[in-house]
Parts: sequence; C-alpha cells; structure tokens
Amino acid sequence: MGNPSNAITSTSYPNNYLMVKSQYVLSYNNSKRIPNWVSWQLNSSWLGSAPRQDDFRADTTLPSSFYRVSGSDYSGSGFDRGHMTPSADRTSSVTNNSATFLMTNMIPQSPDNNQGVWANLEDYARTLVGQGKELYIISGAYGSCGTGSAGYKCSFPAKTNPSYAITVPNRTWKVIVVLDRPGLGVSGVTTTTRVISVDIPNTQGVRNANWRSYRVSVDSLEQKTGYNFLSAVPSSVQNVIEAKVDNQ
Repeated sequence: MGNPSNAITSTSYPNNYLMVKSQYVLSYNNSKRIPNWVSWQLNSSWLGSAPRQDDFRADTTLPSSFYRVSGSDYSGSGFDRGHMTPSADRTSSVTNNSATFLMTNMIPQSPDNNQGVWANLEDYARTLVGQGKELYIISGAYGSCGTGSAGYKCSFPAKTNPSYAITVPNRTWKVIVVLDRPGLGVSGVTTTTRVISVDIPNTQGVRNANWRSYRVSVDSLEQKTGYNFLSAVPSSVQNVIEAKVDNQ
C-alpha cells in the first residue's frame, strides 16, 4: 500500500532504513533502536497451526554499523517486547512465525497496552480474515516517554550493552485496510473500503479499554507521525478513505 516514510536500504539513512522480509517490511530507526513502522499482509494463507516460537533474537540482517538489539535487552525495563507484526498473524510455518520474533519487529510496549487493548485489536483483525477478508496492516509508534510496569521512562539502557539506549514511544498506532475480495491489492481499494486506524497511549491502565475508543482518521495519524500512508492508492481514493473515522 506504499512506503510511508520513503525508507531506503542505505546506511546513509540509518534512521529510515528499509528492511524487506518475506513476512513483513519495515523502516528501522537506529537512533531509537526500534522500527518506525512495520507493514504486512494478512489473509488465510498466512494462518495455520505452527506453534509460537518465542525465539526473541537480534536481527543479524541489520548493517554491522547498527546496534543489534538482543532478545534480552528489554529485561527489567518494565516494558514488553511488543510485536508489530503479531506472532499469531504468521502461523503458516515455523519459519514465518520465528521471523516475527526478530527484535527489529519490536517496540517497548506497556504491558497493559500490549496484552490488553492492542491484543484485542489483533484478535479482531484475525476474525475479519476468518470472514474471508484480506488485510493490509501498517503499525508503529511515535513520540517519546511511556509508562510501563516499572514506571515512566523516556528510554532505558540495553540490558546486554548499557551504552546503547532504547527509546520508549509515547503512542502506538495501526492502520488496517480491509479488502472484501482477497488478491486484488491496491486495485481493490475504493472510496467505500473500510479502513481502521487507531492511536493508543503507551501507558498502563488501558488493558481493559475498548480499541474502538481510540479510532482516528488516517489523516490525523499522518499529521502526528509525518508519514504518508496508503501512498500507492490513487489520491482521489486516498482523500476519501483517509478522512473517515471507522464506525463499525
């Protein structure tokens, strides 16, 4: 659906570094040591019976000049290793599931956000796939300073190498394009296509909140993040669907 930040695969742009994987695509920020955004497709072909691998690990495909966050670097921070592309969205094979545990797919997420309201939206998205729909999803975070189980933090030192700090974002966001007919891609997006977008605080106290309470327009998210979402969609269609706030 587009490249929201015009990320490229060049170490000359370490804070907008494009990484293309079989399972998802992302823009990595080497200063914050988290992704700017992660984008993936979800349809029935990605779902199966592969078990959750839980093999959190450094992404060795990052350039050697970048700090590679390890699976234990969040230890003691009070923040979850929060998946952007969820493990449960990639259960068609062990390989695909394992790919979601690379730390380039993680942000420091408050436990209440990650395990509560965020997880509920992920579950809902998969119910749409169960209804025969295909989703195109973009997810990320913006701002700095959030509240985890160990309190308010703007960053924390990597556990295995404290000379590197990991930025804690202030907000988590997601854009979900819902296609009624799988396989059409961008050409299947019209002015009546459902788009769900949310902007959720990265804090405690939202575990039992309804994700619908945090719905916003894509236009609003673009203003907050500086990104251009759904740029591959014709502008005449973008103008309509990005101005709406989902109400289903």
